[in-house]
Amino acid sequence: MQKEFRIRKNGHFSFVYRRGKRVSSKLLVLHYVKANRIQAGFSISKKVGNAVVRNRIKRRLRESFRLRIPLLKSGNYVFTAKPDAATADYWELSNEMDILLNRLELYKI
Repeated sequence: MQKEFRIRKNGHFSFVYRRGKRVSSKLLVLHYVKANRIQAGFSISKKVGNAVVRNRIKRRLRESFRLRIPLLKSGNYVFTAKPDAATADYWELSNEMDILLNRLELYKI
């Protein structure tokens, strides 16, 4: 995922948490705020696992989101991983992401 699509600043994450709509599932939580362009952030706490596990989850989520960028409405997306995400594979995380995006009706179609 290119840098222009990433949320990096702590204040930006806080804004999305405060103002955003929230939906959750077994593995992930999605916060969404309407905006002019698409940006996404990924938050994985130390409760999920060690650095290797957290980075693996982050890579999988980033790739899954990157493939959906052309299909999504513009806005700020923040995905937070729950501890169960540590044992999930790419396809489980991808399906959970689809479920959350569908719940908030964030696909353009």
